Amino acid sequence: MLKKENKVEGTKIISVGGSIIAPDQPSETMLIEFVSMITDWLSQDDSRRLILIAGGGGPARAYQAAFYHVMSGLGQEISNMAADWIGVAATRLNAELLRACFGSELAPEPVVTNPLEAPQSWRGKILVAAGWKPGFSSDNDAVLLAERYGARQVINLSNIEKIYTADPKTDPTATPLDSISWVDFCQMVGSEWRPGLNAPFDPIASKKAATLGLTVICAKGTDVKNTRAILDGAAFVGTTIS
Repeated sequence: MLKKENKVEGTKIISVGGSIIAPDQPSETMLIEFVSMITDWLSQDDSRRLILIAGGGGPARAYQAAFYHVMSGLGQEISNMAADWIGVAATRLNAELLRACFGSELAPEPVVTNPLEAPQSWRGKILVAAGWKPGFSSDNDAVLLAERYGARQVINLSNIEKIYTADPKTDPTATPLDSISWVDFCQMVGSEWRPGLNAPFDPIASKKAATLGLTVICAKGTDVKNTRAILDGAAFVGTTIS
């Protein structure tokens, strides 16, 4: 178990999917809305603080695809570790963009790239983190940071409104869920990670979150008003995993 350091009641953790920051390229309109909403939410209470973990999004997919194509063209074996490092680099690019958009007053600390070495205390109201290493997505870093800081909940923002019983793109009988247990969710997503895996919450992160007894709320990050409702503890559209 990681030592729970710097526990602050007003601190919330948000895994900001790369599909929100940069679905294909940086989404300027979305970033303006998101940064404005977060800034306003933080201003309502001096005790409020946020840890934001950035995903890889479009840059990760584009560069991983290029790597796969090049290796295939050369007739060489594709290394999952190398592909993961490319994805990690993309999360760090997105994290630097996110931190820069909030400015040095709100987010003065450097981007955290190792959740086990996140600062015991930090300046400002926002701490931005990115991917750490191969073997899982930035979702797992969000869970590790939740453990480190004693948070009981992770808000996971992606490009889907709710988790479905199956992939709605391929299964017409798939239905959206308001809630699901960790046991059922882990059965749904499996137990193995691979670079670029498209899952509502990655299987490695899910196993860890289940062990810790965390609650994860999955919601559509482009709906900024809905994200605000989650932060406010109001009614929201999404799926709760617990």
